[in-house]
Amino acid sequence: MAAAFFFLLMPFFLVPASTHLQSTEVGFISAVISEKGLDFAKDILIEKAISSLTPLNLPQIDRVLKIPFVGNVLVGLSNISIYSVNVPYSNVKSGDTGIAIVASGATTNLSMNWSYSYTTWFFPVIISDNGHAHVQVEGMEVGLTLGLENRQGTLELSIMECGFYMKDISITLDGGASWLYQGLLDVFEEQIKSSVENAITNNIKEGIMKLDSLLKTLPVEVSVDEIAALNVTFVNGPEFSNSSIGFEIDGLFTAAHKGVSTGNYFMNSQPPAFCNCQNKMLEISLDEAVFKSASNVYYNADSMQWTVDKVPNPSLLNTASWKYIVPQLYKMYPNDDMILNVSLSAPPIIKISPNNIDSTVYSDIIIDVLNDNEIIPVACISLEVSATGSVDISGNNIVGNVGLVDFTMSLKWSKIGNFRIYLIQSVMRTLLKTVFFPYVNIRLRRGFPLPIIRGFTLQNADICTGSSQIVVCSDVVYADSNELRLLPYNQIQSFLGFGV
Repeated sequence: MAAAFFFLLMPFFLVPASTHLQSTEVGFISAVISEKGLDFAKDILIEKAISSLTPLNLPQIDRVLKIPFVGNVLVGLSNISIYSVNVPYSNVKSGDTGIAIVASGATTNLSMNWSYSYTTWFFPVIISDNGHAHVQVEGMEVGLTLGLENRQGTLELSIMECGFYMKDISITLDGGASWLYQGLLDVFEEQIKSSVENAITNNIKEGIMKLDSLLKTLPVEVSVDEIAALNVTFVNGPEFSNSSIGFEIDGLFTAAHKGVSTGNYFMNSQPPAFCNCQNKMLEISLDEAVFKSASNVYYNADSMQWTVDKVPNPSLLNTASWKYIVPQLYKMYPNDDMILNVSLSAPPIIKISPNNIDSTVYSDIIIDVLNDNEIIPVACISLEVSATGSVDISGNNIVGNVGLVDFTMSLKWSKIGNFRIYLIQSVMRTLLKTVFFPYVNIRLRRGFPLPIIRGFTLQNADICTGSSQIVVCSDVVYADSNELRLLPYNQIQSFLGFGV
């Protein structure tokens, strides 16, 4: 049960499972489901179990009874159906190796048809009657203990114990001469109890088997786009406490269809970020290495580059605006339009700290001049840009915003001779603030999805940053749907906003 809840709240489950991924045995994304979260999951599963039980048809019951002065009487109960189940009390607890769920004080209502027939020695004619019956089973208790283990990167769910008890049963007959044969039908009490017990326990076991099958088909790799995928292999086993269950997944980005993380990543050893998750259902922690791996994957795929040919102030991309700061540029190419080719020279460096996210970006900007339909590279400027950002939750997405702190420049090469680089500092600052950072922020506002099974939404989510990690604390709401499906990934963009 907790495994199902984890999948409906944790990221990254869409594509078929891949067998070539190798776990790092370090979980860079972790989740803790609190007691409140377990109660929420338990209530949903009980609701689903009740809906699968109603209506539920039970096998027909036939018996031959020997009645004094009457003889052998053939009595049958048919069209036996459970039409309502009510569970007023339930509880869930996690233990050392599994999860225990108890539903108590439950009542079940059944409807059925009854009939009998017999002949007597003194009157050889078949005597028969039939009618309808209502049955209420009261004081039911159902106990279930589930085991949860990590099997080669996927979770395996098993039934450790399943118990059933019912306190009382009442039968009301109507139709025909039912009042006369109330006592006769009481003979079937034990068989009705047994049928109800078998039907409910078998239904529960079938449901757990289906859930286990679902867990086995959940992927260990999720495609983000044509460039990147995410390794969602479970590492280590679930961690059980008296009030919560914890999970770890690999969580690193990989090159699409490669299944191997590039680079070596280390889990931070700093204390976890303090986030007020005490009254929330779910806590998700993402280590800094997750974002570093994404940075490396997109950089190695040569996707962190783009061409700038339009800016809010078009005159900035004309040599006339550079007439007094780089005179030789205007002299050689008077009133020619320009294009800026931007490419990163190294993966962005991302540093997560309490209440802040810092990034350092190293890039080269090649200035191209459009002269008589010919593109002429004239100079290359190297930038080191320092930025700071923040993150928030929007729906089921982590969204971000980043702003300029400072930057330094140097002339990498020039075909128009040397020029004083500090003279173009104001132009470059304008381009950074009006072109580059707005471009990045548009993509950051799309966010990095925490893939939630369709029908579930984060609610009252809080997000905070600590030493090398981001922590999300949230409740979850559920809108019923006929089929729980995972959110599509065909529109997912990279968190850094490149390669889109």
